[in-house]
Amino acid sequence: MSSLNLNKVILAGHITHDPEQKQTPSGVITTSFNIAVNRRYEKDGKRDVDFLTIVAWRQTAEFICRYFKKGSAICVVGSIQTRSWQDQHGNKRYATEIVADEACFVDGKTGIQGENTQQSESSQFSAPTYTPPTAPKFEELKTDDDLPF
Repeated sequence: MSSLNLNKVILAGHITHDPEQKQTPSGVITTSFNIAVNRRYEKDGKRDVDFLTIVAWRQTAEFICRYFKKGSAICVVGSIQTRSWQDQHGNKRYATEIVADEACFVDGKTGIQGENTQQSESSQFSAPTYTPPTAPKFEELKTDDDLPF
């Protein structure tokens, strides 16, 4: 019997503060920031908002810190991660975060530097995205006769 394991999240929202690029002691680049995501339903004519913590590493972190700032619309693809630790009083604490594997622009009217541009300019502009490398393509063998064994 096989078990199903799937942990994939796709979120689109607005960044609540400027992402800050940091480095681990071993030199790995990282950033952590929050995005505000509207809920689908309205309550008393207002939408509730969830503030979600996003963590990015390496090239994804560099990309986000370079091209996004507070208020920028962003789409992240990643997975949910929960971690725990003990605080200084011995209490067990938990944090749930989204680890971003991919990030891309959402708002076509915002230029690279975050300045508003005209619609005609944005339609000519192709915004960069960072997607991790994919697995190499393998050559398809036509028949079993080509197998070396």
